[in-house]
Amino acid sequence: MASVKLIELEKQWDNVVGVSRQSLNIEDGEFIVLLGPSGCGKTTTMRMVAGLEEPTSGQIWIGDREVTNASPAKRDIAMVFQNYGLYPHMTVEQNIGYPLKLRGVGQMERAKQVAAVAKKVELEPLLKRFPKELSGGQRQRVALARAIVRKPKVFLLDEPLSNLDAKLRVAMRAEIRRLHEDLGVTTIYVTHDQIEAMTLADRVVVMRSGVIQQIATPEQIYNDPANLFVAGFVGSPPMNLITGAIVDNHFIATTLRVPVSGYPDRENVVLGVRPEDVSVEATEPIPGHVVQNLPIYMFELTGDAVVATVDLHGTHIFARGSRHLRRQIGDYVNVSFDPSRCYLFDAASGERIRARN
Repeated sequence: MASVKLIELEKQWDNVVGVSRQSLNIEDGEFIVLLGPSGCGKTTTMRMVAGLEEPTSGQIWIGDREVTNASPAKRDIAMVFQNYGLYPHMTVEQNIGYPLKLRGVGQMERAKQVAAVAKKVELEPLLKRFPKELSGGQRQRVALARAIVRKPKVFLLDEPLSNLDAKLRVAMRAEIRRLHEDLGVTTIYVTHDQIEAMTLADRVVVMRSGVIQQIATPEQIYNDPANLFVAGFVGSPPMNLITGAIVDNHFIATTLRVPVSGYPDRENVVLGVRPEDVSVEATEPIPGHVVQNLPIYMFELTGDAVVATVDLHGTHIFARGSRHLRRQIGDYVNVSFDPSRCYLFDAASGERIRARN
């Protein structure tokens, strides 16, 4: 096991910047998730750590050794790809044991190690099968087992669950986290799926256009977003974002008026509030809250809750409520915001605006 350190790492192709002089310290045994939309630089960052892309500038350290210019084979890493990368002419047993064969491990010792790893990922009954005879989840477990058997210093997982159906993704998320707890190997995991990031990570690195936006625990990312991009990207349904102004200790947008304290008057402000902090169940004004009589644009039952979309003069507001709540499209409801759970951002820069002490 080892720590990973990226120092002012950058990748450019002509005038296109893939990763822009980013630095990141990953602790020994930590599970880090690189999260962001397509094209944000997360996979490019992982490929530079793996040695599959050459940095334009900067340094990469694994443990106490700089590996910026080292070949992939000399970095002591194991990578699991989105498409599994299994050899179709090899059995499960042969696929798992191939890295050991390349290292010159004897056949008996190789079989012993393969059996031990197969047991960890529940592949023992499938060792004689070929990849074409496996389900997607089973193939993914083979790819994980092949990485585990190498006993690397660092695991690199590039969107490993994106080809699986929803039920298998849930099962494999639990499997990956359990394996990490058992093995304790430093892990870098790339995904655009915020649920994977929130459930797997010790810390999440949110990226956009090659720039790290925030590095924090999943709880901090969700409850204390650094900027407008993080606030809007993380959360399902997404955070409500409403443009307005701060006037006399209130955020004002058309007929919406939310009490906020500790902020100077200013224009061009965005108020953010999570759907679970918006209520459509109140029938009377609640002291300290703001209530509006608004029409329901959409009403959805998600199983464990309902999501009501209300129309605030052309801006759609998401509110999450009890699964027992029932309303019809076109109904008018009272909507209340929890001022203590509202966030304020500068609309131009996207940066968080914090209250004065």
